[in-house]
This record gives sequence, C-alpha cells and structure tokens, in this order.
Amino acid sequence: MLELYQSEGCPHCAKVREKLSELGVSYVIHNPRLPGGMGGDVTNEVTYEELKAGGEDMVPYLVDTENEVTMYESDDIVEYLEETYE
Repeated sequence: MLELYQSEGCPHCAKVREKLSELGVSYVIHNPRLPGGMGGDVTNEVTYEELKAGGEDMVPYLVDTENEVTMYESDDIVEYLEETYE
C-alpha cells in the first residue's frame, strides 16, 4: 500500500499526486496539517506524528509498505514511482 503525506496547496505534493494518477496507482492520502509548508497548523496529530517518524517535518512524504520504502523529496518520489510502478 502507498501512503502519501501531503498538503493540498503544495506544488511538490501536486507533482507526486499527478505521477500517481498517471501511473494509475491506488494510494491513501494524509493531510497532517494545513497548507503553509513547515509552518502550517497541525490538523491531525496522529498523521503528523507518522510524518515526523520518517525523520523530517516536511511533505511530500511517501510510505510504500509493500516494499518497505519511505522517502521525502518530490523528485526522488517521482523517480521511485516510475522505476517501481511503470
């Protein structure tokens, strides 16, 4: 299962969502805080703690439970998705 921690107003997150849609891959989306980068207000404490458990406080953050992969950085995520799911 793919899980994407993201913010609706983030262009980097949009890039990842577009790639997921292009590939036709199902995923679960989490919105741990309001738009505003690292300064956005936390709206969901549980998913916010899950986001930070990856070692950073930033989005996008992808968790691929099937392949035991976690990563930040939209370009890295897009490259991973292309290599793994195309």
